[in-house]
Amino acid sequence: MEGFNFVFPYRVRIADVNYGGHVANSAVLNFFQDARIAYLQKLGGYSELDIGGGCGVILPEAHVKYRAEMFHDDELQIGVRVRNLSRSSFTMEYRIERAGEVTAEGETALVCFDYQKRKARRLDEFFRKKLQGVEGA
Repeated sequence: MEGFNFVFPYRVRIADVNYGGHVANSAVLNFFQDARIAYLQKLGGYSELDIGGGCGVILPEAHVKYRAEMFHDDELQIGVRVRNLSRSSFTMEYRIERAGEVTAEGETALVCFDYQKRKARRLDEFFRKKLQGVEGA
């Protein structure tokens, strides 16, 4: 997938489909989350609760643009990349394709969050450097 260094394969499950016979709006955010978790894992064994330095990530904002219907058993490719890396946050962009056709795009803002102290904090420098290395930033 052009412009994305990480691509996550996903097959649409029956639980992802709504009464209209296509993928539910809410399911697309779950697709993004599954791809985000896989990205963090591949980056260095990270998770949403642990990106190093005693913090995880919290998601204060999400945007989705639906481009085409998706259906049960569709084989999707979900591209993930990072942009807008700052001291304490970054943005993940997503593109979902089915056989080369864009079906959805979106982004999530992610803030470094100390779950013990229940507050935002700076990104771990080692994690930041890994992101920069993968994304060429």
